[in-house]
Amino acid sequence: MFGLGLPEVGIIAIVALVIFGPKKIPEMGSALGKTLRGFKQEMNKPTSEQDDQQDS
Repeated sequence: MFGLGLPEVGIIAIVALVIFGPKKIPEMGSALGKTLRGFKQEMNKPTSEQDDQQDS
């Protein structure tokens, strides 16, 4: 994971907690999850160009 060890991840988590607060972090995680889920769905959706190639 980018060469980060447990101490570095812990420090990053503590800094994020101090900056954003305990109430905002779950909201940000939820928004990130929805964004990634939508991106993945769009990447898996066939485009019209792909449909044209499959019909030939």
